[in-house]
Amino acid sequence: MTYASEGHIPSGCAIAALIDRSGQRVPGSVIVQLMASMRERVTDLGAGYAGYGIYPEMRNYYAFHIMYASGAAQVQTEELLHRHFYVERDEVIPTRQVESITDSPLLRRYFLRPTSIALAEKRLKDDDEYVRQTVMHINADIDGAYVFSSGRNMGVFKGVGFPESIAEFYRLHEYKAYSWIAHGRFPTNTPGWWGGAHPFSMLNWSIVHNGEISSYGINRRYLEMFGYKCTLMTDTEVMAYLVDLLIRVHELPLYLACKVMAPPFWDQIDRMDEHDRGTFEKLRQVYASAAVNGPFGIVCGYARGMFGLNDRVKLRPMIAAEKGDLVYIASEESAIHSVCDSPDRVWNPRGGEPVIAELYREVMV
Repeated sequence: MTYASEGHIPSGCAIAALIDRSGQRVPGSVIVQLMASMRERVTDLGAGYAGYGIYPEMRNYYAFHIMYASGAAQVQTEELLHRHFYVERDEVIPTRQVESITDSPLLRRYFLRPTSIALAEKRLKDDDEYVRQTVMHINADIDGAYVFSSGRNMGVFKGVGFPESIAEFYRLHEYKAYSWIAHGRFPTNTPGWWGGAHPFSMLNWSIVHNGEISSYGINRRYLEMFGYKCTLMTDTEVMAYLVDLLIRVHELPLYLACKVMAPPFWDQIDRMDEHDRGTFEKLRQVYASAAVNGPFGIVCGYARGMFGLNDRVKLRPMIAAEKGDLVYIASEESAIHSVCDSPDRVWNPRGGEPVIAELYREVMV
């Protein structure tokens, strides 16, 4: 039985995030409490977390978190990794037995970096691009293997279960991070399975999403032009890849990348001054296939910070707050109050206007 049978908020799904802009690391128990206070928004069909700053001693290595459906998939994947990467550490992801979780796949993590020979073979100077291509290859071509996290000094932990159960399973209370994002699913058009839980991640980008991407087909075909492969049976996957393409590959400023995904309406553009009007007209023309339609609220984590973004008419709830160095985003204001007494500021972000919170410039992570 899921919580849906006991009554459910129609706008579904719970998203939550926090960042300490000073770089101080926050225990995983805080983000778990944020999620636990929104239990009425979720079912037991999927939940997950992403933490930034959790592997400081391995910060120079990519941390691959991989799910395996079979031993054969593990053997094939590890042969590939050891052939093309220097693997500093290879280990089981620590977990704890949880009564409600009985179907977990094999879970391992690898701290690695591409070899110079591997980069030369593909004529690549960019480690990030080599890692992206490798993740795409494993997820699309090795049956039973799924890389669900591939960034540096960060990690995604997700599966099928309530948010509190997934946190207990992955022993999230033992981790500390300067930034956390989290999700509890209420699946609508996609199945509840381990790979389909949120966050979705590529390199250091990770996305949690409440809503539905009605432009999925157009967005997917656009991404495929640039070598991205959408294989995970969910619309949210395109959001993670769009962020990677727009910001890392095309080098758009973060704010403009948000405006590509949630563009101003044409009548709004018509009222802008000449300079801004020219900018946004070009963005809408060049990136028409990267615009995201449908009701959505997302939070994206990345190495320097996080941002929240709603669709242009704000069809999904999102509240933001700050207190001192801490910034919070959640589906419900009550969730923020459950971990933050007397915030300095609480606000309701406008549709299409990103909430961007980054580490202070002088902080090194």
